[in-house]
Parts: sequence; C-alpha cells; structure tokens
Amino acid sequence: MQLSPGTDAALANGLLHIAITRGLLDRDFIADRTSGFERVRHTVAQYWPDRVERITGVPAAQLVKTAHLLAQAPTAMLLTGRGPEQQSQGVNNVLAFINLVLALGKAGKPACGYACMTGQGNGQGGREHGQKSDQLPGYRKLDNPVHRAEIAAIWGIDAAELPAPGLSAGELLDALAGDGGIRALLVMASNIAVSAPDAMRVIERLKGLDLLVVADIFVSETAALADVVLPITQWAEHEGTMTNLEGRVLWRRKIKEPPPGVWTDAQILKELAERLGRGRFFSADVREIAAEFRRASAGGPADYNGISFERINAENGVFWPCPSSDHPGTPRMFLDRFATPDGRARFHSVEHRSAAETPDRFFPYILTTGRVMQQYQTGTQTRRVTELAAAEPDPFVEIHPETARGMQIGDGDPVVLTTRRGQAIFKARFSRDIRFDTVFVPFHWASSGSANTLTNGARDPVSRMPEFKVCAVRIEPVLRAAPVEPQPAGTAVPTSRSAT
Repeated sequence: MQLSPGTDAALANGLLHIAITRGLLDRDFIADRTSGFERVRHTVAQYWPDRVERITGVPAAQLVKTAHLLAQAPTAMLLTGRGPEQQSQGVNNVLAFINLVLALGKAGKPACGYACMTGQGNGQGGREHGQKSDQLPGYRKLDNPVHRAEIAAIWGIDAAELPAPGLSAGELLDALAGDGGIRALLVMASNIAVSAPDAMRVIERLKGLDLLVVADIFVSETAALADVVLPITQWAEHEGTMTNLEGRVLWRRKIKEPPPGVWTDAQILKELAERLGRGRFFSADVREIAAEFRRASAGGPADYNGISFERINAENGVFWPCPSSDHPGTPRMFLDRFATPDGRARFHSVEHRSAAETPDRFFPYILTTGRVMQQYQTGTQTRRVTELAAAEPDPFVEIHPETARGMQIGDGDPVVLTTRRGQAIFKARFSRDIRFDTVFVPFHWASSGSANTLTNGARDPVSRMPEFKVCAVRIEPVLRAAPVEPQPAGTAVPTSRSAT
C-alpha cells in the first residue's frame, strides 16, 4: 500500500472501520481482554474507505482486501520500520495500529502482535536499561514517586537526589549554546551533525559551545567539530548484553583487545563520575555493571534480575522479564495479561492529524527519509568500507520517472532539493515503486548530500520524536536551482521551478 507519508493513523482507522462494517472483528477477544473499544468504534466510523483513499492515496478496494487478509489469517503481525514513529503524530500512529491488531484479536497470542523494528542492534536493550532522560532502569519512570524510591533504595541515596525528567534529545540540541543554554556537551556513539533534523542549525549550535567532547571510533562529522576527541572501543573490543527485537538477552563476547589508551564507554563514564564526586556509584567492569542492572531492574516491568551470564550462555539467551534465577524467562509476553493494572489492553481513540508541514505551491512534493541496505546510520563506519562504498557510493533521491519528466530531469542527473531549512544535492534515481508526489532520500551521507539538512525538527507532543519522515520539498535541476536561506515553518519561499 503506497500511502502518502504522514497518513498512517488514517490508514489504520480506515482498516478498522472496514473490519467493523464487514464483521471481521474478534468480538470474544475484545470482550475478554481489552477495554475502551466503544469510543474507538465511534471515532473510526468517520473513516469510510472513500475518505481514507482521499487522505492516504490508497485505493478503497485495496483497503478492503487488506482488512480481510489481516482478519482472516490464522496469525498475523504488523511490523513497521521507524516510519510511523518518526512523525509529529508518531504516538497516535502507533496507537492506531495497535487498535487494529487488538480489534482483530491479533495480539496476546503466539505469532501475533505489533512491533517496530529499530535501526540499531541494541535499540531495544538500551531502553530497558534507562537510557532516555525520563527513565530509570527496568522501564521505571523518573516522574513516578514509587519508582524513584525503589531505585534510590538500591543505590543508597535519598530519592530527592535523583533528577527530574530531562530534555529529550531534540530539545537538548535546541538548548545548546543559546542564552542561558548548555555550554558543554559530551557526545558518545552518535553523529548528530548528520543524524539530527535541521542539521545545519544543529551544527551552528555545536560550533557555539564552549566545550564539545566526542567519544567515537572514527573522526565523524561531529567529532571534526570537537575540542576533544576520545578514542573509544568498538563492538569487537568490549563485551556486554544486547537485547534483540523478540526480547532475548544475548551476551556479546569480546574478540580482541583494544589499542593502548582506548577506553570503553564505562571507563570514560567512571572517570567522569570520579571527577564529579560520584565515582562510588560507577564500575567499569562489565560483569559488575550487569549485576547492578539485575538489582536495579528487579521488580520493574523490564525485570532482568534472573538473567545471568551463565544462564545466557547455557540457554542461548534468556527472555525478559525474568525476575529470578529459577524463572524460565518470558519468550512471549501478554499471553495471559497485558501490562496494565487490570491486565486488559487499552484501546485509544485516535484522529488523523496532518503532518507539521504539508506541500504547497512553493514546496509541492513530500520528502521522506530512510535507509539503504549497504550503508548504516550516518555512514561513519560503512562509508569507510571499500565494498560498501562501491555498492552505494553517493547520496541519491528516488523519484518517479513521470514526476522527473515533467521537470526535465533525467535518470542520474544531479538535482537540488530545497525545503524551508536548506538545500542539498543528490543524483536522481528513477523508480516506479514510489508515489508521484513523494521523493525518498537515504540519510547516510553528510555535507552537500545530507538528507537531514532538509528534514523538519517538529516533534511529537508525547514521544518528542522529530518528524524525520515527512516534510514539504521542492525539486529542481542543479542549473535552475536558486539558493535559499533557511525559513521558519509556514514561510513561503519563491521558486524558479518551471514545472511541478
């Protein structure tokens, strides 16, 4: 289904509307294991197929076929990449998809459910450890007094010493270098000069810091701006746990020693903690860290207390939650109850909302971003691998040939993409698999081919996730493109475009 970027919630509501009107619901599952369905039924009554076709661009007949396919399959899973999440309505998109799988009874059963495939090998595990600025270990929350007291007791401190929830990543970058803002920054394992939305603005803020320290295995584009670069171990030079999409905790073994003077993340953080007077809370030994996390996660929703290195090794990984050493682990969650006080899954009434930025006559197309198989994240590693660089050497924009023909653009021609935030140059790559009104750019490259020079930093009000996947864009051959100054959202910028 080639839905227009930014219309995921409308798509999910439309499929649920069809399931209701065509008698495709799992009524027993709804009655026995969920709550709140009637309000959602009322909401999706407004999303009849013809209306959803107008919003999403997906033909009504295809919507009906898809709803029947999902409902009638004995088992079904709805898996997404980061697309539905990385929007200013990302939480609503996810909730709408969860509504759909709940109503069809495709949740809380083997080989059923909804999941997002994250872009990094341990994207799941980091969240369980409390890597976000509103989290504590084990999926506890910093704004929950009970959770604060539990962790404070484990660490032997007063709960008042724990900070309040901090800024999200995007908000933290917004707070750099301005009046009264952050003056020093430590960046670990991230290349924000390429990966952050509205990247040119972020780069200028990084340049305005009093001190920028970057820990990385290569001199990335962010490290090139730093006052201090700390060499750090790579994946083969240290060990620890990783958690995959299915919730299996694995042990990654070290296969070689790092060069002299190269430290692990833990060593750097411990030395920093020592200088801040908090060294007694830190260990640089990976097994001591794992043991502490077992204690800190005990009793939390993501309970690792029963997961030891010995069990991981003996059992080919252990599934969380695993609250004790004699617990078998949980290969499939939610088979008996969901993670709510009454054990019932919640329906959430969700309306489709437009993206923060939609096409107009000055920026008539939709830009969406993503990945290619041959490159990884911002390319800090993969752009240095000869075979991968040869397989996918240059930044490109995928465009429908009929769209390109109207602008006299040929396959392989250099084109300029312009948004309200800036411009970038890409080679045109024709594809009949993309919508006429949409172009796709991978985000693995930097400099003049940086996709995130163009993307919109508008954030979801709940998750604070930036809207990487949708913004309005203008497309022009290089020779006809006029330079543009970054503009605030909603500002019209004149164009020299000869055809739309």
